[in-house]
Amino acid sequence: MASKNRPAWLPGTRTRAAMTRRLAAASAEITTAALTKMAERYPWFRELDADHRASITLVVRSGIDGFSQWFSAGADESTTTNIFESAPRSLRTLSLQQTVAMIRATIDTVGEQIGLMMPRGDRAVLETAMLHYAREVAFDAADVYARAAEERGVWDARLESLVMDAVIRGEADESVVSRASTLGWRARSSLAVVIGDLPEVPQGRDTLRHLAARAKLDVLSAPQGDRLVALLGGSFADEDEAVAAASALVSAFGPGPIVVGPVVTEFGHAVTSARAALSGRRAASAWPGAPRPVAAGALLPERALSGDGQARRTLAGSVYLALREHGGDLLETLETYLELGTIEASARALFIHANTVRYRLAKVHEVTGYDPQDSRDAYALRLGLTLGRLLS
Repeated sequence: MASKNRPAWLPGTRTRAAMTRRLAAASAEITTAALTKMAERYPWFRELDADHRASITLVVRSGIDGFSQWFSAGADESTTTNIFESAPRSLRTLSLQQTVAMIRATIDTVGEQIGLMMPRGDRAVLETAMLHYAREVAFDAADVYARAAEERGVWDARLESLVMDAVIRGEADESVVSRASTLGWRARSSLAVVIGDLPEVPQGRDTLRHLAARAKLDVLSAPQGDRLVALLGGSFADEDEAVAAASALVSAFGPGPIVVGPVVTEFGHAVTSARAALSGRRAASAWPGAPRPVAAGALLPERALSGDGQARRTLAGSVYLALREHGGDLLETLETYLELGTIEASARALFIHANTVRYRLAKVHEVTGYDPQDSRDAYALRLGLTLGRLLS
């Protein structure tokens, strides 16, 4: 009968010791046979250089010797050593799929060689033992690759944070672009920075990557304080298309406003988009009805009032200066309309036909991009006129 702590299939100590000696004596031949089988089965193994092949030989021999030691010790899991822990560094370039193939070929070979080289009385026990040991080896391989993936994930997160910090600071030189490429960033024709609140769940950045992949966008992201900063890469023709793309990523951000910076065409110019998005996020609370996401350009009035000098200059230039340079009484007509509030009253005050007022207001829309008859745009136009007079 098996002892209380010994598996039923495992023989006693003396029998096991004799079987172990016979198995150890055949370990070199079994190793050679396993490597031969790998070369026959897998083209990638035949293409390895001498250094990698030597590394695999060491691991295979270590696994076979480990099997002998484990069997001799009574199939005790506590005596199992992870054969991949001490593997040469060159072996770590193998993929998980290749490692699984290596384990499978070794197990198959050991089973075949047990049937060929071991006495008939040893075979059933050793084959059963090999099945149990193979499970331990498989778990060891999974553990090593899982820890490697976790370490790589931590390193990638740090690298991604460094890249995004460089983007925000305006220090995105060629070395930063190179780092971004190691994270999977591709050369894109247009980029935009998106800033929102940190998600309430820690998996938010994973969600962001998943959603971006579904939308066929490149994305880099990093938490900064209470905000999540993301760099989107795609083929956006303008800010509106960037906002539309960002709409697919809303669920990856926290509950606050999400601001999309202007589109730029070079990685090194992403700081321009980042600054506008940061300014927009600070000012977004002043527009309770703002869409989500919202373009930084749509927040020019709030940004100007919050102290953004670039926003003030942009708004003044696109409204007051643009209308003044265009001429044609557009500036006077717009000021009159904003003051009186109706086309008919403006026409009487200017001594012109109402249709002429309509024509001029349509021209204002064409020149500035703001529609005087829209309440939100009228607010931007009024502020642009004020800023223009102050700055000119």
